[in-house]
Amino acid sequence: MKSRILLFLAFFTLAAFAVAQTAPLASAPSASPPQAEKINPPSAAGTTASTPPSAATQTPPAPDNPESDDSFRVKKIVNEVHVVFTVTDRHGRYIKDLKSNDFTVVDDQLPAELRSFNSETDLPLQVGLLVDASNSVRDRFKFEQEAAIEFLNSIIRPRYDEAFVVGFDATPEVTQDFTDSTESLSNGVRILRAGGGTAMYDALYFACRDKLLKHEQSKPVRRAIILLSDGEDNLSHVTREESIEMALRADTIVYTISTNISGMKGKGDKVLERIAEATGGRAFFPFQMRDVSDSFLSIQEELRSQYALAYKPANFIADGRYRTIEILAQDRNLKVRAKKGYYSPKQ
Repeated sequence: MKSRILLFLAFFTLAAFAVAQTAPLASAPSASPPQAEKINPPSAAGTTASTPPSAATQTPPAPDNPESDDSFRVKKIVNEVHVVFTVTDRHGRYIKDLKSNDFTVVDDQLPAELRSFNSETDLPLQVGLLVDASNSVRDRFKFEQEAAIEFLNSIIRPRYDEAFVVGFDATPEVTQDFTDSTESLSNGVRILRAGGGTAMYDALYFACRDKLLKHEQSKPVRRAIILLSDGEDNLSHVTREESIEMALRADTIVYTISTNISGMKGKGDKVLERIAEATGGRAFFPFQMRDVSDSFLSIQEELRSQYALAYKPANFIADGRYRTIEILAQDRNLKVRAKKGYYSPKQ
């Protein structure tokens, strides 16, 4: 009898020990599910870098515990296209007091939903000055340098705007990187020397891709390039349309000033017109030297007389293709000048 009691006590002790080993510890914390990472899509051409658009829903990897209410998050980014544009009357005078209901926007031949509208007279500027330093512009090179310096001194505000200077013949050369110092910019223009062939498309492509797109931008800005050249490209590796595409991707307006002094528009002038028109800029043809300064003054006035709007395209597909833009004024006597389109993001 005594041996049976001892056997029963031993069995009970072993059972209790096994239960204690398998029970959860009261002090062990419960593991929280990992949070999904928010993915920002790459910037699309035709939009400001500070507001990269995408019509697609970004789906991060599934977490370990899909049953938790907040363990799986989907971030949806609504596409929004930003456009800077200028309005003039039939005499070329800038109109600066218009409202959002004075315009309609058509994206890829479909009406678009306007999201915001404002007059952009005081946004910080990022300006690139591209100066053709090839042999073909040697005749009035010095005068154009001085006109460019005067322009930069007038348009760049210290601690607010920035500019850089690129001279190009066979290759582009940065003679002054981004700065708000007009003295440094003036030196960058003065050290340019004429000579060599002309690779204008390469220079424009470089300025947009390697300078403007890569430059840090912590707030909304307006980007513009002033291109001085005769438009006669003979050495570029990229095409005219590829340089235009890069300008659109960098959300940059290009103003061109012809250095042709023949008194007649040539083949190069038509190229300059095409670049300016496609990006929403304007082409100038100062056949006399004194008109060069007037061209710079007109660009300065325009940069302070623009509008900006943002809209949501209809039936947007993030397929990387080119989409057209039309901004139509209700008053048919007014002329709207803006870029002709943009490249949608590609997923």
